[in-house]
Amino acid sequence: MSILNVLLRADQLLVAVDTLAEDAQTGARSSGAKLLLVPQHNLVMAARGSTQFFIRVYELALQASFRADFTMEQLSAELDLVVDQLWPNYVRAAAEVRLPVEKLGTELVLGGWSPKRGRMVATAYAKSDSSRPTIVQPLDGGLASPGEPLAGRPDSFAPADVLAAGKVQATWLNERVGRQVAGGRLLAGFLEKGQAVIKDLGEI
Repeated sequence: MSILNVLLRADQLLVAVDTLAEDAQTGARSSGAKLLLVPQHNLVMAARGSTQFFIRVYELALQASFRADFTMEQLSAELDLVVDQLWPNYVRAAAEVRLPVEKLGTELVLGGWSPKRGRMVATAYAKSDSSRPTIVQPLDGGLASPGEPLAGRPDSFAPADVLAAGKVQATWLNERVGRQVAGGRLLAGFLEKGQAVIKDLGEI
């Protein structure tokens, strides 16, 4: 469990995540990278759920980004297939450390500048069931996960507002689960055409 927020408009993309990570076997906590860039193509990938699973997906996407014919549209179209192919390995690894299968799940976001469309675009991918294909959702405006505590709250790209939203989500999520599953610091990727910056917005 963690926080994954996206704000999207034609000229700008913001993706925010918390940094709390927990070892599935030992329960030891650390700071995890849940937001990573593909800077040569002005792209960002982020996730909530298994950090190890996310890192493996990112590794494959990064390798693909070195191809001469790489486009974000092609990566967007292929990413759900990659998730489906990797998922059985994730399930097996989780079984080895005795994690309940029903608690497995991941949400991924790929976003950035599309030269083909001349604007920022983003797509969300969700997977929690081996018997069903990855759910793919092109984003229009944004995504808040978990979104319940932000109902009725206006969208804002202002760093202070993004941090405040993250604090609300972390408190709500931790109370709902009954232990701390979201926290650490809030990292945000700010993307514009020709620019990709990651900022530490503060502790949540």
